[in-house]
Amino acid sequence: MAEEDFRPLSEETSSFWLVSEARSGIQVTQPFPRSPKLIRRAGASSPKLSELPVVLEELKRQRKSTESHLESIKKRQTNLNTSCEAMKQQVQECYEDLRLALQEDERAVLDMIEQDRRETSSKLNRILQDWNQHLNLLQKHIGTVQSAQQSHEESTKQSVPEDILTGCKKKLDPAEAEIKMNEVRIQKLMKVLRNISKYLKVQLQRKSLLLDFSEVTIDRQTCHSQIKVSTDGRGMCLCTEDCSVLSDPLRFDQLYSALGSVGISSGQNYWEVDVHCCPSWAVGVAYGSIQRRGRDKGAKLGRNRASWSLEFQNGHLSAWHNDRHVILPARAAPSRIGVLVKYQKGRVVFYDAEKMRILQEFSAGQTAVFDRAHHQFTAPVYPAFRFVSTKDKNTGQPHMEICDLSL
Repeated sequence: MAEEDFRPLSEETSSFWLVSEARSGIQVTQPFPRSPKLIRRAGASSPKLSELPVVLEELKRQRKSTESHLESIKKRQTNLNTSCEAMKQQVQECYEDLRLALQEDERAVLDMIEQDRRETSSKLNRILQDWNQHLNLLQKHIGTVQSAQQSHEESTKQSVPEDILTGCKKKLDPAEAEIKMNEVRIQKLMKVLRNISKYLKVQLQRKSLLLDFSEVTIDRQTCHSQIKVSTDGRGMCLCTEDCSVLSDPLRFDQLYSALGSVGISSGQNYWEVDVHCCPSWAVGVAYGSIQRRGRDKGAKLGRNRASWSLEFQNGHLSAWHNDRHVILPARAAPSRIGVLVKYQKGRVVFYDAEKMRILQEFSAGQTAVFDRAHHQFTAPVYPAFRFVSTKDKNTGQPHMEICDLSL
C-alpha cells in the first residue's frame, strides 16, 4: 500500500479520528490523537546532565513527602479503628445501663407482686386454719351424735350436749371476700408500664431525628404586625393589636404568617413545633420567594409551588402543596408537629412528634395528588408558620412555640 494513500496525522486534532478508506478498498481505523499533555511531554527536552542532581533531589523530596503522607493515612486508619471501638464501647455501656435499670425495676415490681401474694396467702392460710378447726369440730360433734344414736339402739345411755348445734354454727365473715391481691394497683402498674414502653419506643425512633436537630428561630422581619415573638425567638402569639409599627417589604401584610430566620440549603434538618395552644394552624416550609403581600394563594402556605404545609382547621387535618391537598385521618389534632427536611433528596416529612407517626411525606415518590415538578428543591427553604382564622372567635390568644431539642 502506497504511503500517499494515507493522510498525514496532525497533533492538533481535537476530535476522534474517523475511519478512512484506502484506495485499495481496505478500511483502516485511525487511532485517537495524543492528549495535549502527552504532546507537550513528547516535545519537551530531557534534562541536562548538570540538572540531574537537582531532579534527583526533587524526586527524593517527593518520595519522602509521599511516604510521610502514607504514614499519616495509616495512622488515621489505626485511629479510626480505635475511635470506632471506643464509640461502640460507649454505646454498649449506655444500653447496658438501660438494661440494668429495666432489670432492676423489673425485679422490684416482681418482688412487690410476690410480697402482695405472700401477704394475701398468709391471710388466706389463717382463714383456712380457722375453717379447718371448725370442720374438725363438726366432725367431732357428728361422731358424738352418731355414737349417741348407736348407744340408744343398744340401750346404752350416752348424753349429747344441749348446745351442740349452737356451738357448731359459724357465720361467714364478709371480709373474707376482700382478701385478695391488690389487682387494682397491679392494673394501674400495667397501664404505667405500657405508657413507659410506648414513650421509650417513641424516643428510640426519635433519637436519629434529634441528631439532625436544627436551631430554628422566628424572623421578626417576616412576621405579620399582630404576631408577637418571644425574647428567645422561638415562641409567638397572635395579638388583637399591632405589635410593630415598622413597615418591612419582607413582612406578611395580610396573613398571620412568619418564616424562620435561617434558610435550609443542605443536609438533613429536623425541628418540632408545639401547637397545642393554637386552635387552627399551618406549619411547613417555603422558599424565600413566597409572596408576602395580600391574601391570595400566592401568600398562603401550601397553596402555591413555593411552599409545603401541614394544616389543622375546623377539626380537619390536611397536607397542602401547589393548592392541592389530602385529608389526613386524625381523631384529634396533634399537639406537637415534627418537620424533617432532607434537602438533597427534596423530601419534607411531617410527624406527630408525640407518637413519632408519619402524617405526610412530600417527595419524588409522593401520592399522585401532588405535582411532582418540585421533587428537588431549587433554592433554600425556610421554616414557615401561620395562624389560621377559625369560625370560633372565642379561642383566647393563639400561641405556637418551636421546641428546644438541644442535647
